[in-house]
Amino acid sequence: MSDDIRVLGICGSLRKGSLNGAVLRAAQELAPAGMTIDSYDISAIPLYNGDVETAGLPAPVVDFRTRIATADALLVVSPEYNFSIPGVLKNAIDWASRPPQPPFNGKPTAIMGASPGMLGTGRAQYHLRQVLNGLNCLLVNRPEVFIGSATGKFDANLALTDGPAREVIAALLKALQDCTLRLRR
Repeated sequence: MSDDIRVLGICGSLRKGSLNGAVLRAAQELAPAGMTIDSYDISAIPLYNGDVETAGLPAPVVDFRTRIATADALLVVSPEYNFSIPGVLKNAIDWASRPPQPPFNGKPTAIMGASPGMLGTGRAQYHLRQVLNGLNCLLVNRPEVFIGSATGKFDANLALTDGPAREVIAALLKALQDCTLRLRR
């Protein structure tokens, strides 16, 4: 069995100029050898509606669930909206968590985020941990990546230039890799 790890990266912001989208791109650059991170755009996922679900899962939902199921691990990068998880991210998670065979079960998962505020998405990440723990994701708890005062940590092209932030992202990705490989063995 190969030690290569395929990670599905999910950003909780839809903005083109999102700092969290930029953090996900930085993670793709910083991934350790043997790890690839594919970014998934959740913008096509409709608002959850049980009537729609009963009629049949929409194609974007089926695709999202399949991508989660076939990934070795997940990386969720989220901003903080009103002290919590963005609605668009929670909506995508809600759709993917539905039976049959919710794809989150037992999936190694790491989370991180960036915010112009000082707390760097700390409150949102704690809520996100509750949600993902409830879905039985295997969360990587350390290191935590809260990139606060993030506006000044990117260049004009939204490349992450802050050395300490890059180091902690690299350490989180290594921890996610180690967790995933331990589970394989």
